[in-house]
Amino acid sequence: MKFQPLFESQQISQQTFSNRYIVAPMTRVSAESDGKANDRMKAYYERFAVGGFGAIISEGIYTDKHYSQGYRNQPGLASDMHVDAWKPVVEAVKAHGTKFIAQLMHGGAQSQGNAYTDETIAPSATAPKGEQLAFYGGSGPYKTPKAMETKDFEQVREGFVQAAIHAKDAGFDGVELHAANGYLLDEFLTEYMNLRDDEYGGSMEAGLGYVKEVADAVRLAVGESFIVGIRLSQGKVSDQEYRWPGGEQGAENFFNLVKELPLDYIHVTDADGTAPSFGEHSRSIARLAKEVVGLPVIANGKLGDPDKALKAVTEEKADFVSIGATALANPDTPNLVKAGKEQRAFDPTAILFPEAFVKDAELEIQLEKR
Repeated sequence: MKFQPLFESQQISQQTFSNRYIVAPMTRVSAESDGKANDRMKAYYERFAVGGFGAIISEGIYTDKHYSQGYRNQPGLASDMHVDAWKPVVEAVKAHGTKFIAQLMHGGAQSQGNAYTDETIAPSATAPKGEQLAFYGGSGPYKTPKAMETKDFEQVREGFVQAAIHAKDAGFDGVELHAANGYLLDEFLTEYMNLRDDEYGGSMEAGLGYVKEVADAVRLAVGESFIVGIRLSQGKVSDQEYRWPGGEQGAENFFNLVKELPLDYIHVTDADGTAPSFGEHSRSIARLAKEVVGLPVIANGKLGDPDKALKAVTEEKADFVSIGATALANPDTPNLVKAGKEQRAFDPTAILFPEAFVKDAELEIQLEKR
């Protein structure tokens, strides 16, 4: 079969994944108002497992009851109550042989709905560019955040640690630290969002110092056998055009420092996961991450087309492909590709609007079974 390479088993840490297909993290604002996962989420996630995905990375899950929540009706892993609510969701997914990784996210300055506070925090008192996302319940410009103080650094780090422990207790196979798309950890890596003049400011490398502190603390808490990965990007939710300073060479220098983090994989996302990421004739971000860091790499960015997914694996050296929009319309993407069947068209109006909560019609899709 032409697409057989996409169905080869792969390894991350001590875990074997049945194929290279992973569901990308996608915010769906379908949890309870107190952050508990629920039956609708269970049905939503289980469809991807039934549909043949080797793994699922959850939507961004908030980590503490302070500033981390980014959206109303976002799920949390900030308490034992949240752990208990996630357990049946995780059990349903893993019953089909699919790995389940919890993406841990602190909204930072991009937070636009928090049940615990009206304030936001960030490395510096700088508001994100653009405006809040209506289909995630926001409107108007982002708030100007409070610049983080010593206690905030400790609180955020401890939040990630406790959320990782909670993820392990809930049965997840690992966690992904969300350091992409303009959320808090990524704000430390963004020139105009990080204007600090202490050890965490002045460069991407300095900002990565705090990300490393978080990763080190998480690894110490969960042990070596539990998967810890990271998601990285240049573009933001609020600023898709942003690029890291220094072009391809700057990115290579950055990934040489990422190698020092205690990680099991790197998840990179771009507008097109197979295209040059740093200008004409440059490497894709996936290829650069693989060549420099050497860990398993998950590529993301318009890879729902199996030809592009195959290219990401065979030419761009990605070990896995994560699928977003295509998976929403086709929660059985792997099974459809394996059967040689056409995929359904993605209709964002029907799925994501007026708000991005999981719709009944999504749960009624008749899946192509294994």
